[in-house]
Amino acid sequence: MLNTLRTVVRFWLSRLERCTGRSLLPARVEAITNYHRIDDRLATGGQPNVAQIDAIAKAGYRTVINLAPSSSPNALPDEQALIEAAGMAYIHIPVVWADPTQADFDRFCTVMAEHSGERVFVHCAANMRVSAFIYRYRRDVLREVDAIARADLHRLWQPTGVWAEFIALRGSSQ
Repeated sequence: MLNTLRTVVRFWLSRLERCTGRSLLPARVEAITNYHRIDDRLATGGQPNVAQIDAIAKAGYRTVINLAPSSSPNALPDEQALIEAAGMAYIHIPVVWADPTQADFDRFCTVMAEHSGERVFVHCAANMRVSAFIYRYRRDVLREVDAIARADLHRLWQPTGVWAEFIALRGSSQ
């Protein structure tokens, strides 16, 4: 419950930032909504603000993968340009909240394989889509222990509905 409340508050702060044009959250990677460092190469989070994009680059990430649609309420309209200006690659895989698909996951796995030697930051609006994708990626592709990957997922949320069905799927096209 506390994790869900924190997610909602930070989501609304990010929307307020977008409306006012003022940064309300610190310009640190760790301050990104629901930031979660998986290991030295991979981290996840919700939608970063403009200042946090520079912090992602300064932290050594070379690729940013965005799973939120451009129509997400807290999306940055010029995110690709901002990320590329900071010297990072930008990959957009828009995943519809109400309909995450196996094709979305397969594309995600392909992109992760293409960038396997790089530091990668993956985000969506609130790190809910991403945490489900990362859970499946760790379980099915990296073959990590399910309980460890699931514990990280549950630090952020416990998927229900279509998201519970999505994480129950096994395998990828890899």
